[in-house]
Amino acid sequence: MTTTALGTDERWRIIDHERADLARLLESLSPEEWERPTRCGDWRVRDVAAHLTVAARSTYRWALREFVRARGDVDRMIHDSAVREAERPVAEIVANLRAITGSRHLAPGTTPREALLDILVHGQDIALALGVERRMPPRAARDAADRVWTMRFPPRPWPLPKARLVATDIDWARGRGEEIRGPISALLLLLTGRTAAAEEHLDRAHPTGP
Repeated sequence: MTTTALGTDERWRIIDHERADLARLLESLSPEEWERPTRCGDWRVRDVAAHLTVAARSTYRWALREFVRARGDVDRMIHDSAVREAERPVAEIVANLRAITGSRHLAPGTTPREALLDILVHGQDIALALGVERRMPPRAARDAADRVWTMRFPPRPWPLPKARLVATDIDWARGRGEEIRGPISALLLLLTGRTAAAEEHLDRAHPTGP
């Protein structure tokens, strides 16, 4: 397996660009668009946007308090903290997203790779809910796809496809079995459980290997 990870500085530059670009999109939304359901569980656009601001502003003390509040359930902690944050006025959510652009603060227990994965995939959740196209930089998407593929901690919440995934727009292939080909952005959506959104951009070919 070849190394496809970005350097730390480049990763942060992309995160900053994605945050600033998403903030510009969000500030243009109507009240109805902020309430649109996304493909990320029961989260609305405003919940997803609020979640993206929480991680970069959190502390270990905050995380411990929220962990206790969620009775030790990390998924519930992430969900509920985002929903509570989403109660803020939308202008404040946008301002908080802009405020973390340029920040190197990370959520407890995470690295810049998780921050990049978060902004790329949740940026797509928002774009898909709005019916707008949001281009995902291929090298960044490849870095995030590799992070999902190798994820051990935090535990990967999505099962890996039992297939060989092959990117058609950048050098990247992983897995064995039925061949699934498509842009790396679509493969990243597939890897993170956004199957319906990914499928329209993917082609399935013959099995490879035992």
